Amino acid sequence: MKQPSRIQCKRVQDPAEPSDGYRVLVDRIWPRGIKKEALKADDWRKNLAPSTELRKWFGHDPARWAAFYQKFHAELRQRPEQVDSLLAACDGRVLTLLFAARDREHNNAVALRMFLLDGR
Repeated sequence: MKQPSRIQCKRVQDPAEPSDGYRVLVDRIWPRGIKKEALKADDWRKNLAPSTELRKWFGHDPARWAAFYQKFHAELRQRPEQVDSLLAACDGRVLTLLFAARDREHNNAVALRMFLLDGR
């Protein structure tokens, strides 16, 4: 299984670009006000989003960021087949993780990117 050539995160409102490669929505809930055609996502991986309990606890509070991503990484370690499936589908292309949160630095896509880059 080839690793992605690059992993980037984009908000669902950001325009799709040819350089995005494999575009995957990684939120558990479909983003409000976004039509499926408009998102131009290749896939939607709800199973790579944080649990509902963790997402609600975090509440996009930057003060909880370190604890959030550590807990989220622990959840991801329990789902290795889901992570492997994502990497297999990407097949060495650029991987673009799409998210709906307003905060570009403290969200589940950024935490997932960290997990993938750190070699799990």
